[in-house]
Amino acid sequence: MLRSLDIRDMLIIDRLELAFQPGLNVLTGETGAGKSILLDSLGFVLGWRGRAELVRQGAAQGEVVAEFQLAESHPAWAVLNEAGFAYDDALILRRVNTRDGRKTAWINDRRVSGEILRAVSETLVELHGQHDDRGLLNPRGHRLLLDDFGGLTGKVAKVRQAWRSLAEARAALEQAKSDVAALRAEEDYLRHAVAELDALSPEPGEDAELDQQRRRMQAAEKIGEDIMKAQQALGLDGAEGNMGDAARWLADAAGQADGTLEGALAALDRAMTELSEAQSGVEACIDALAFNPHELEMVEERLFAIRGLARKHDVLADDLGTFAEGLRSRLEALDRGATDLIDLEAAVRDAQATYDAQAEALTSARRAAAAKLDKAMAKELSPLKMERAVFTTEVTEQTAGPDGVDEVAFTVATNPGAPSGPIGKIASGGELSRFLLALKVCLTGPQSGLTLIFDEIDRGVGGATADAVGRRLSQLAAQGQVLVVTHSPQVAALGDHHWRVEKRQTKDATLSTVVGLHEGERIDEIARMLSGDKITEEARAAAKALLVA
Repeated sequence: MLRSLDIRDMLIIDRLELAFQPGLNVLTGETGAGKSILLDSLGFVLGWRGRAELVRQGAAQGEVVAEFQLAESHPAWAVLNEAGFAYDDALILRRVNTRDGRKTAWINDRRVSGEILRAVSETLVELHGQHDDRGLLNPRGHRLLLDDFGGLTGKVAKVRQAWRSLAEARAALEQAKSDVAALRAEEDYLRHAVAELDALSPEPGEDAELDQQRRRMQAAEKIGEDIMKAQQALGLDGAEGNMGDAARWLADAAGQADGTLEGALAALDRAMTELSEAQSGVEACIDALAFNPHELEMVEERLFAIRGLARKHDVLADDLGTFAEGLRSRLEALDRGATDLIDLEAAVRDAQATYDAQAEALTSARRAAAAKLDKAMAKELSPLKMERAVFTTEVTEQTAGPDGVDEVAFTVATNPGAPSGPIGKIASGGELSRFLLALKVCLTGPQSGLTLIFDEIDRGVGGATADAVGRRLSQLAAQGQVLVVTHSPQVAALGDHHWRVEKRQTKDATLSTVVGLHEGERIDEIARMLSGDKITEEARAAAKALLVA
């Protein structure tokens, strides 16, 4: 509930502190005393749109502080917890408006955005009046109100889940169609590229190996002539033959040389062995470097083919195999596409059937709740002297969406046979007030957690009708907290707590103040409301009678 309201330098209020109580809180006062300023100030701290100029003349800034006492289960804490606030049994809203128009808001001494402030305030206070477009007169909220009245939260949740599932199934199908279309657009390319890569079948590392082989074969042509000359020099007509002749001649002479040639013969034998090994090495090199123009051509052809494909597909030569696998996967996806589309289309049909069934069940429940609400409204309108009025909750079909296929509108006909229409356009001022009150009585649950504010909702009614209005306000207040600005003595007499708004003139300014009334002062205030500024004993007696009624 709203525990207190502290207003400083707003319009014609210099400083005002109000402590509210549970139950029915009534504010009365002469026209122009400043009752609307209280609501403007409260609306300001709650972040509602209001007057552009709020700061009191001569003040640098205006400030309003509202303190609420809330249970931890109150919906406001769900909003605040998401914004990073920890629970506190006191919720303090503070908002400042400077002379140059800058507005700043705090919640529990932490600065917040206007968006968070408004999201919280929607769970705290609900204003109703003859020109209210925030609550019951807003047709966009009628469906939500009917769902709350009918206890349809669970059914709505099922429809929303079915809608999400349907949306996901549709999105998956559309994505699959898009993917298949894209693949089909490049099918010729994919199949040609895969065939080309499969025909070549490059291996990782093959590019480097072929390049090395090519270099070696190219080098063989250049060094082959020198190696052949070396082979010839080491051949029979060269060193090998000469060394053989020398060995034979020395062997013949060794028998007569008394062993002096043994060292030379041994050295010559070793030289011939080394020469033989050298010849073998040269021959091996000749074999390894054997130049075959046709083989070089084949090596270059494959090397250039691999590098050409790598350039064509903008990948490294060693990555051609992986690239080919990716292309094959896309072709497989294309080949699977038709089957996948069939499965996804079936999933969409199933999701649509589920949504249709849930939406149909919700529509039936809404129609039942609408009939129940219409019956409850007829019961409430009779004591409000509107027994001939007809209230109808229309549930009509609209485009399917997350909340079902229904559009809900509250319509009224003020007399049987009269045309019905939107509640805000058909009813007159006084009728509208009573329609709104009856609706609020029917729609408000015992644990709504809202502080309800009614701004002159009893205007245009009096006598027994005003008494009926007051008793319904009292009924609402028994479930929580109600603040009502009223000109009706019947309504004021039913208040649990009573304040009088007064305007006083100082030397320099006109100021508004609020005074809490005790029993004797309440009698005088209600008597004034009955008879005007001149209070008679008859008016006092009538006021006492209203207070004890």
